[in-house]
Amino acid sequence: MNQKVLSREQLIEFYRKMVRIRAFENEAIELAKMNLTRAVVHTYNGEEAIAVGICAHLSDQDYITSTHRGHGHCIAKGADMKKMFAELMARETGYCKGKGGSMHIADMSIGMLGANGIVGGGIPIAVGAGFALKYQHTKNIVVCFFGDGAANEGTFHESINMAAVMNLPVIFVCENNQYAISTSQKKSCSVENLSDRAIGYGIEGVTVDGNDIEAVYQSFGKAAQKVRNGNGPILMEMKTYRMAGHYYGDNENYRTREEVAKWKERCPIKHLEEILVKTCKISQDELRRMQKEEEELVLAASESAKKEKEPSPQDLQNDLYDETYADISWKVYENQGR
Repeated sequence: MNQKVLSREQLIEFYRKMVRIRAFENEAIELAKMNLTRAVVHTYNGEEAIAVGICAHLSDQDYITSTHRGHGHCIAKGADMKKMFAELMARETGYCKGKGGSMHIADMSIGMLGANGIVGGGIPIAVGAGFALKYQHTKNIVVCFFGDGAANEGTFHESINMAAVMNLPVIFVCENNQYAISTSQKKSCSVENLSDRAIGYGIEGVTVDGNDIEAVYQSFGKAAQKVRNGNGPILMEMKTYRMAGHYYGDNENYRTREEVAKWKERCPIKHLEEILVKTCKISQDELRRMQKEEEELVLAASESAKKEKEPSPQDLQNDLYDETYADISWKVYENQGR
């Protein structure tokens, strides 16, 4: 995609996807309240513009790695919401057959290499994927999503250094939502902008307003073009804020209500609504209609997933090993025993 001003159709498409992500997360919270989810749920509320604006530039042949807060990345990349809900509710039709839960959704067919419950765990995976793409001489790229807390992990420094040395096609996207669980970024980092760390690796660093869909889309588009042309990697920092707690049930006693209210005024969906009304002349009734349609899609996926079966006890040991490798290893073991 080029860097022209977003068209009316693109803005509407982005709005629908952002509303879809918000509706998915709200439904996930409702499922958690009913004790239907089988693991902790971390929602993406307030960060939707980042995933949508970035994934709009990616094809199924481009890879992403995600985090424990990965539902928005999955949906923006094109994942099946019914399979996602099935995974959250531990159904056998889920992406990981009900065994992975909210934090471990993956879909190789669309280039989604997996969410990750380990903070910073997806960063070295992205570097490995980037090495594979460079080895294959493709124009495809890897986008590595991680939070501000992961920016203080050893994997962050080691991985970016390796990607810089090998000039790998990876764009490291730090979703700086201001808190690593309950620790403010201001208390854990010596720099105001995490993208300033890029200079230490000799690569480009960019800080963007992550709540502005147009800024995200256009800045990432420029970065993606550079990386596809062999000029990567790049470190991008998207300044944003998670409107909900770290997880469903978080008492949020580490931040004030005033701070949350201030950031809610900068909600990325609200910001895009203002653009649609002022620039595209879309009415409030039309916005509500689109919201309702997206909410109905999400609820339909949730209700359908509820009807699916849970894995049986017989499935417990399935998918633990690659069957071909396990079969060969067992034969080798038997021969050695003889």
